[in-house]
Amino acid sequence: MNVITRTEPVEDARWQAVLSRDAASDGRFVYAVRTTGVYCRPTCPSRRGRRENVAFYDSCAAAEAAGYRPCRRCRPNEAAAPAASRHAAAVARACRMIDEAEEMPDLAALAAAAGLSPFHFHRVFKAVTGITPRAYGTAQRARRLREELAQADVSVTEAIYGAGFNSNSRFYAASNAMLGMTPTAYRRGGEDAEIRFAIGQSSLGAVLVATSDKGVCAIALGDDPEALARDLQDRFPRASLVGDDPAFADLVARVVGLVDAPSLGLDLPLDLRGTAFQQRVWQALREVPPGSTVSYADLARRIGRPEAVRAVANACAANGLAIAVPCHRVVRRDGDLSGYRWGVERKRALLAREAKA
Repeated sequence: MNVITRTEPVEDARWQAVLSRDAASDGRFVYAVRTTGVYCRPTCPSRRGRRENVAFYDSCAAAEAAGYRPCRRCRPNEAAAPAASRHAAAVARACRMIDEAEEMPDLAALAAAAGLSPFHFHRVFKAVTGITPRAYGTAQRARRLREELAQADVSVTEAIYGAGFNSNSRFYAASNAMLGMTPTAYRRGGEDAEIRFAIGQSSLGAVLVATSDKGVCAIALGDDPEALARDLQDRFPRASLVGDDPAFADLVARVVGLVDAPSLGLDLPLDLRGTAFQQRVWQALREVPPGSTVSYADLARRIGRPEAVRAVANACAANGLAIAVPCHRVVRRDGDLSGYRWGVERKRALLAREAKA
């Protein structure tokens, strides 16, 4: 007999599991809808059938023996995987879809490809990557744009279309948010962009703080103040660097205080400039609690890319906002502190101060 004969309480419990899309019920039973001839996992995002048209089976084989076919969205006949793994795989597929698209796919298309409702997909994508699908797409287009602008034989207009914008007006509405300046100024190394900076002294040496009109764009630690200033100049060789601004002293003091008490965090807008992947890593770093550490492998899993440990380490090394983006909280799997852009001894000191807080 294919249909499982159950007492009403068991049937009711299974129906409630379907209504709530209870992940713990996956693998325990499947449900079939007589009007569609399809059977599904309890967590299937498809529209549910009416209760009187639903039958429950203990296995996929039993459902198929009764004449039902597996759902194409939840694929109940495939090996069950933990929800976190399924979500990571769905998000990875969506990221590839965004990466390969000429224009940003809309939320409905991405959700359909992932086999989730738009609302659920949006929530899962942000949980896995730390950013929304739209933010990821914007970061990818910004990366494409920077690559296009780096080619001397490509005009600004060609770069705009090559990055996936189908009109100049749509691009210029978002250009400052993407590049922090106009594309022409970006190509010229930041010409006409104004970056204010100052250097103070902390218990861990010199601290450089710089801001653009978007927020804090650099926090650097070192022994030589002049070397810190030269490094900032190298990042934007033609930008207008404004130093020795008395009104900037309060911000520098707040950052110097952060060196002594890194667990306090910096509640200021940040101008984070990097690839979409780097943005995901940096966002995940900001979610690591003070006094805690994670390994590079842990961080890779948190962003849904467990195979990208080396790339995660490179993203940590590329972080230009010391302490505000706490890459000092990342250690090797064996607990070794490994490298740190601003010196391993500073990393050790920051972690010790957080442990005491």
